[in-house]
Amino acid sequence: MPYQFRREPLTQDEANRLASVCETHEEKLVVWTLLDTGLRVSELASLDKDKVEWQAHRIMVYGKGGPYGSRTKRRIIPLSPRVQPLIEQHLALHDKIGMSPRTIERIVKRVANRAHIRRPVTPHVLRHTFSVTAIQKGISLPALQRLLGHDRLTTTEIYLNLSPEEVIKEFQSKW
Repeated sequence: MPYQFRREPLTQDEANRLASVCETHEEKLVVWTLLDTGLRVSELASLDKDKVEWQAHRIMVYGKGGPYGSRTKRRIIPLSPRVQPLIEQHLALHDKIGMSPRTIERIVKRVANRAHIRRPVTPHVLRHTFSVTAIQKGISLPALQRLLGHDRLTTTEIYLNLSPEEVIKEFQSKW
């Protein structure tokens, strides 16, 4: 297999710092949604009222690729209790998120600088962080595959940047 660049996810401490230094509603909306859903930056940017199922606490995402061309692959993402009110407040005033992917990237970078995280933090790093956190909380790899919208399990495995210590700890807890 050819070399695959791996982005390092944030540690739990870094993710908590990032979430806690958000000052505006816009910053919380972007950072918390990316950390709690694993959405791609383009999926967050294109989110609108029609894609949210309020009573079911989930959003419908039409993501990358699909059998009938671009953005035809549909998946359902559950909304966490801290993200749903943010999206509700925003979409009560606006029909859509209304930010470009580049604006979202700038917000993430600004918040990361305020949190004193010195390595590059991008929306995709937050997607990796979501993936590792989900695995650490016990979500199965096939379930994570569906949440991330991957066709192949090998694609999902790229997101599993578990340290040797985490592997040993999990082994010892389950063996």
